[in-house]
Amino acid sequence: MDTIFAVSSGAPPAAIAVMRISGTQAFDSVRALAGEIPPPRRAVLRTLRDAAGEVLDHALVLCFPGPGSATGEDLAELHLHGGRAVVRAVEAALSALPHLRAAEAGEFTRRALLHGRLDLSEAEGLGDLLTAETEGQRRAAIRTAGGAVRQHAEDWTIRLLGIAARIEAELDHADEDDVVGLDPLPDLRVAAAALGQDIAAVAARPPVERLRDGLRVVLGGPPNAGKSTLFNALAEREAAIVSPIAGTTRDRIEVPVVRAGLAWLLIDTAGLAEHTEDPIEAIGVARARDAVAEADLLLWLGDDPPPPHACALWVHARADAEGRSPAQINQVVVSVRHGTGLEQLWQRMSEAAASLLPPPDLVALNARQRGWCVAAADALARAAVLDNPLLFAEELRAARRALDAITGRAGVEDVLDALFGKFCIGK
Repeated sequence: MDTIFAVSSGAPPAAIAVMRISGTQAFDSVRALAGEIPPPRRAVLRTLRDAAGEVLDHALVLCFPGPGSATGEDLAELHLHGGRAVVRAVEAALSALPHLRAAEAGEFTRRALLHGRLDLSEAEGLGDLLTAETEGQRRAAIRTAGGAVRQHAEDWTIRLLGIAARIEAELDHADEDDVVGLDPLPDLRVAAAALGQDIAAVAARPPVERLRDGLRVVLGGPPNAGKSTLFNALAEREAAIVSPIAGTTRDRIEVPVVRAGLAWLLIDTAGLAEHTEDPIEAIGVARARDAVAEADLLLWLGDDPPPPHACALWVHARADAEGRSPAQINQVVVSVRHGTGLEQLWQRMSEAAASLLPPPDLVALNARQRGWCVAAADALARAAVLDNPLLFAEELRAARRALDAITGRAGVEDVLDALFGKFCIGK
């Protein structure tokens, strides 16, 4: 495996640029540039020179012997002055050394995973942490990167192994004449059911994607209900065309917004006309219906009550319009022209978000982790109703494989490239 290097402290120019080198040739490369390597984990000032002896920089050098390093390999850091020319010169000197190459996106973290320094769920948390823009995103990512998902999976696995050990012992010794005792299967079925319910309860929590990608807030209603006007007011910019002509909005328009520490994805939609002869408008109406169905939160601007939805707010928009019917008691009254009701609407949206987002003190799963949790819970639920010990044991094995996939012990090679491709160079 090649030795890799990359700046891990962000793009220059900067006060300091940290060049990381990981692999079997890491310490030899330090010797080539700096002469004698420092003692492990001790920062020492060295003069870096290229192969011709020309001075590149005066830098702090640290060495971390594997496997007790961030990547599990020999790892060195060169703390350089952060000018672009200095970084380019050191990169050129490293590239000229044998068996060294520039790292690919996420390659340091990938090596840490392959060497057991972190598991797949922790790597996913680190990826979320690198892109976190809100406090909620940061806290959830820190929790996952710190091993919260892994700890849950390990606790479930320990319980599962206890059940599996008892049924395997029963299968191994049940045909021996001197083994006499009660059938353990009924108790094991109860234990499997309880474990499956615990896993399913965690999988049923609000997904972390709502924190990471933003709550999907769809503005829906009939044509000319004021959706685009309210959409622009919430986005605080002219993102959608506003016109008194019905059917102006033909497609979904999406704008991400961060407010009060929460990420939102505002979605304006075409008016839900009862009937239209315009084929383009018909496509817009169909997409609007899909958006309403997919919304985490629906802001309904129609005069009639909102359609059935898990979470909807009924908005009385255009409250200042002449001849407007009076608002219902459970509507949020808004007038964009006069700037009234917007703060109340945001407050109601934030209150709704409390039940839609992962609780701040509990672990939240992403779609991949949630899928494997559901698979494990389903296998345990099937096991809980089986009378055949062999089939019971096989369902336990299926649950074990699913739990292993959460942390990356099995069946995850296909997700690694997609995961680490989102990382920056140097991570």
